[in-house]
Amino acid sequence: MTVVGETTKKPSVLWAPDRRAATTGLLLLVTLAAFEQMGVSTALPTLVHDLHGESLYSWPFTMFLATEVVGNVLGGRLCDRRGPALVLMTGPLLFALGLVVAGSAQEMTQLLIGRALQGVGGGAQVVALYVMIAMVFPERDRPVAFGALSAAWVVPSLVGPTIAGLITQYLNWRWIFLGLAPLVLIGWGLVVLVLRRLPAFEPAESGRRRRGLTLAAVAAAIGLAVLSWAGDHPNAVGIVVVVLGLALLVPALLVLLPKGTLVVRAGLPSVVLARSLLSGAFFGSQIFLPLVLQQVHGFTPALAGVPLTVSALGWSAASWWQARHPDLFRPLLMRRGFLLITLGLVLVTFVAPVWGPPWLAAPAWVFAGMGMGLAVSSASVLVLGLSAEADRGFNSAALQLSDLFGQSVFVGLGGVLVALLGPTLGWSPLNAVLAACTLFGALVVSRRAASHS
Repeated sequence: MTVVGETTKKPSVLWAPDRRAATTGLLLLVTLAAFEQMGVSTALPTLVHDLHGESLYSWPFTMFLATEVVGNVLGGRLCDRRGPALVLMTGPLLFALGLVVAGSAQEMTQLLIGRALQGVGGGAQVVALYVMIAMVFPERDRPVAFGALSAAWVVPSLVGPTIAGLITQYLNWRWIFLGLAPLVLIGWGLVVLVLRRLPAFEPAESGRRRRGLTLAAVAAAIGLAVLSWAGDHPNAVGIVVVVLGLALLVPALLVLLPKGTLVVRAGLPSVVLARSLLSGAFFGSQIFLPLVLQQVHGFTPALAGVPLTVSALGWSAASWWQARHPDLFRPLLMRRGFLLITLGLVLVTFVAPVWGPPWLAAPAWVFAGMGMGLAVSSASVLVLGLSAEADRGFNSAALQLSDLFGQSVFVGLGGVLVALLGPTLGWSPLNAVLAACTLFGALVVSRRAASHS
């Protein structure tokens, strides 16, 4: 019997007793990985100088990127064969070991080994977290879980660079790595508690046997590393290297992505392709925005970072909003996200000329961040919803690889254009290409994603 005036409290999606440890561990691991990424970006000039590795300046990122691909693929394969438990037991430990190795490095070789361990561990970890979300959260609650993942990036985006700068200036860059390692172990311990409560994993008989994944992962890792290197060398040699990198990468992607992804096949393949366009367009432009504001408009580094900060807030707000509306049609949200990013790219292009209004960068990039908050979370929800239980690991790994592929291609393209034409003339055609891609995503890819969802 219900008492008059008594209200029934709705159980928390994230913090219900049976999900509390999973949510805490998941958010802690993602937040720490975000802090580490922001911190390395800030400390990179100092640590490379201290280790006498100026000629290898970009390789700490390139090594992480390449080995992350391997971690994604191997982690996805293990998740589909044995469930996420083993990967979540080992992935964070490898990431923590990589932090210790990098933080204690006395030379660039040791630093790169540490970054490789972080890449493998982090790449495997994120795929297993996706699979764990599918096991812990019913489909209607997954938008909230992915909204929380997006929110976990906000604080690192806002204060991570500042904290890392202070640590580098007043302590030592090594503590950016070493200080996070114990916290990663705490997150790992919380996830281990959850693993004990997960139902016993039984591989589905319908699971597809996929051959050549390891070889394709290695080829994709080399291809992405080669593209990253070529982006820093915009000359005839760089062009040849790009061709070689694509020759390795494209056949590998045919193995590592759902069949039909590169030809926009309806359903799951289109959702995976959408993530490549989203990440490539957003980060492909954002990485050069501070450069334009500093070199063209004379902004200080701190002021040039303001659009990136407000963009992170827009991303988080939009992701929170979509989580509050779990019944909305996800392909529609993805389409709206593409359109918001297109609007942001068009507006921010007016910042490039000397006569352009630099203040426009902040509102333009708020729109772009909101678009990412709507579309990225929606794509993640769609992938898990369209995946058979035996394919969750493979498809989650494909989603991460699609992100990396899009970023590598468009950041590399931007690097070549900016190096050859300068920040004003190079960035504008880049944004035009990116806006065309996101418009294609809105008009074609999102509709194809809706066909079988």
